[in-house]
Amino acid sequence: MQTDKTINIGKAIHDELQKQERSVSWMAKKLNINRMQCYRIFKHYSIDTQLLLQISLILDYDFFELYSKSIK
Repeated sequence: MQTDKTINIGKAIHDELQKQERSVSWMAKKLNINRMQCYRIFKHYSIDTQLLLQISLILDYDFFELYSKSIK
């Protein structure tokens, strides 16, 4: 279900990765996955919370805050 408060988490992750001038290969290596899996993450509107935690830690960015802000 998508509403006007829907968060495109994949795009948010990709945008932050670019902002930090990090490569997809760098992220894939940090997550111990391949580049194609990273590109799939960028297409998702939802994501497993454990994976989101790992991504938040490696990018030092609280992606969970995007969700908490949308419900306030």
